[in-house]
Amino acid sequence: LIAFAIVGIKDPVRPEVPDAVKTCQRAGITVRMVTGDNIHTAQHIAHECGILSNDGEETIAMEGPTFRNMPAGELIPILPKLRVLARSSPEDKLTLVRLLKGQGEVVAVTGDGTNDAPALKESDVGLAMGIAGTEVAKEAADIIILDDNFTSIVKSVLWGRSVFANIRKFLQFQLTVNLAALCISFIGAVVGGHEPLNVLQLLW
Repeated sequence: LIAFAIVGIKDPVRPEVPDAVKTCQRAGITVRMVTGDNIHTAQHIAHECGILSNDGEETIAMEGPTFRNMPAGELIPILPKLRVLARSSPEDKLTLVRLLKGQGEVVAVTGDGTNDAPALKESDVGLAMGIAGTEVAKEAADIIILDDNFTSIVKSVLWGRSVFANIRKFLQFQLTVNLAALCISFIGAVVGGHEPLNVLQLLW
């Protein structure tokens, strides 16, 4: 037998993903990769995406067997540094979600397979892939990403935070106005013997 050539096949990272990951990190969101791939493959992809730091920040990549054999007391201190979990099982993903929630973190999970359903269900926000995702994953998820694109998750976070900020501003405005109207009506009724504002003025 004579070897004529060696061919390497690579599934490249989408061009928009590194920028999307950086946007998440600037917004205070920690992006973690949980995959069944070999740890060397996972580390290479994580470096390309910017999940594993290249600027000197201490980040950790770990294999699933090591992760599942460690007691919770040893895992919790390294969770803030953990970025990649390779050769992982569905149970590892579920365990990671539970540990993060136990530390008071708000956890969002993406998944497309049937075995991702427990972690999608357990998370605060489950995001299933609309194209590649199975029906089981979609049923377990809270949100379905129609184009299977990570940048869509970033946009959903942006809109979600915008809506939350607007609701908070509205409540602050309403509470301030209603409290002022209540104080005026109460003081006026006590001092003057009648309400200084009528119903229409209060509503306005």
